Amino acid sequence: MASKKAVRIGGASGYWGDAAMATAQLLNAGDLDFIVYDYLAEITMAILACMRARDANAGYAQDFVSAAMAPNLAEITKQGVRIISNAGGINPDAAAKALRAEITRQGLDLSVAVVTGDDLMADLGAISDQAPVDMFSGRPLPEVAKIASVNAYLGAFPIATALDRGADIVLTGRCVDSAVTLGAAIHHFGWSPHDLDQLAGGALAGHIIECGPQATGGNFTDWAEVAETLDTIGYPIVEIEMTGNFTVSKPKETGGKVSVGTVAEQMLYEIGDPSHYLLPDIDCDFTRVEIANKGPDLVEVSGARGQRVPKHYKTCLTFEDGYRGGHLFSFYGLDAEAKAAAFAKAAFARSRRILRQVNAPDFTETSVELIGAESQFGVGRKSPSSRELAAKIAVKHPDPKGVGLFLKEATGLGLATPPGLSGFAGARPKPSPVMALFSYLTPKADVQVEISDAAGRVTYVAEHVPNKPATAAPPEPNPPRAQGEIVAVPLIRLAFARSGDKGDSANIGVIARHADYLPWIWAALDVARIERVFTHFLKGDVQRFVLPGSHAMNILMSGVLGGGGTSSLRNDPQGKGYAQILLAETIEIDASLLKDQT
Repeated sequence: MASKKAVRIGGASGYWGDAAMATAQLLNAGDLDFIVYDYLAEITMAILACMRARDANAGYAQDFVSAAMAPNLAEITKQGVRIISNAGGINPDAAAKALRAEITRQGLDLSVAVVTGDDLMADLGAISDQAPVDMFSGRPLPEVAKIASVNAYLGAFPIATALDRGADIVLTGRCVDSAVTLGAAIHHFGWSPHDLDQLAGGALAGHIIECGPQATGGNFTDWAEVAETLDTIGYPIVEIEMTGNFTVSKPKETGGKVSVGTVAEQMLYEIGDPSHYLLPDIDCDFTRVEIANKGPDLVEVSGARGQRVPKHYKTCLTFEDGYRGGHLFSFYGLDAEAKAAAFAKAAFARSRRILRQVNAPDFTETSVELIGAESQFGVGRKSPSSRELAAKIAVKHPDPKGVGLFLKEATGLGLATPPGLSGFAGARPKPSPVMALFSYLTPKADVQVEISDAAGRVTYVAEHVPNKPATAAPPEPNPPRAQGEIVAVPLIRLAFARSGDKGDSANIGVIARHADYLPWIWAALDVARIERVFTHFLKGDVQRFVLPGSHAMNILMSGVLGGGGTSSLRNDPQGKGYAQILLAETIEIDASLLKDQT
């Protein structure tokens, strides 16, 4: 039965490997209706696909059962908190079987429902006949024999259906990260697919907590403010109103911080066009969202708008695309940078000579990054010659033997190297398969979504919803006008920023610390400036978007990650540090604004 009372939801996991302490911490906070867990990313799906290929009973986040649920099931039962998680990964039925066994072992009475239908591996023949192209790169469909997984990104309404049927715990395969939160809100308030603005607000709430403590001080620009309490950082709690507006907080007496800055950074994390943040259930417009402090560690978020319900599911498949391997070789002493570069050159030359001798193809890609010599900042931006650094040297090759040859020859140079090579602990690394990503759209009508529980199995059918007229894109900030002296300051003095990835694209959200700063930031960070800053990484184009409601801008760069997290050779294959590169840039601004705003 729908309720008008606000619903309180805790976010306990942002990725597979997040801290196990979150569940107990949120339960200790009390007064929660739901705890939700997001485990999946593109790179995670590739890992889980490999696990299932080796073991038909694997392919899910096993520590969800062993570490998050098993120690806390009794308290979950006592408090009546309901659980939603996409920990099912590639194999949600196996995850549910293991969880039900644990519930039975503890003598508890909790019902588990499973949402399936995202796994489209059984449809490979039809997919091959349709021959979709990658929606970002235009790359043709890979050979069917090389495809390891195909998953449509499901939405929140099947989760809500499972809750409506009485489930205490809902397990899904691949759904969008925010769906675990939105599904709870849909169930609680009885929202329909026609409640576009409410769905957008619930989706934004889910987006804020889908990465756990990234909303409460983790990965925060002003990290020094929370550095002393990171060991006890609190996990986020959203309290969603029937309107879709919500507040963000964290458990009392925990570390970290909830502020306009921490929440705004997370809002812009891993998004593209903020006026069209596309999810299975709703096309969201976040450009006019307002974020306001309401008290210590309490922030209010309002103004999300919904425009239409997409007719397709984003679908991602992973496929074998050769092999990769690399190693970190540390050097120290005078001219460490030159020594490391000479070592890398010799390793490639020796390996290529042997490849030619055996008539093997060359490496398809090589990478050298001198970590400590500002290689992440690009040519012409280096500090004085480093006296210690780590050379990250890596290759790709169609054959694992090609990668193995490089690793053998590179480590075999240990006695023929310039002086200062160090760090010999551990065995020689081994080649690993590259699981590349391919993304396309699947009509919702072609995906059969099912909810199964103790009462049986039902099919979810997506409802057609007429589009709402889209709001006009907000205008760009007016060119700034100087009233006095112009000074150049680091961007970090004027803004918060956070970066993230989607496939081979990266975004950087930049939030002005004061509204008056945004025109200056927008003017300084034009496309040409961004291209210049990231020229050593960038292979695609740059787009900019303005979010006047939060005094922010979003930068989207395509072809900037060397293939993305599942296949890149880079030190930062997911662009997590790109905001740090940008924050070091100097921005010109009227000095009087700095004086007025301090």
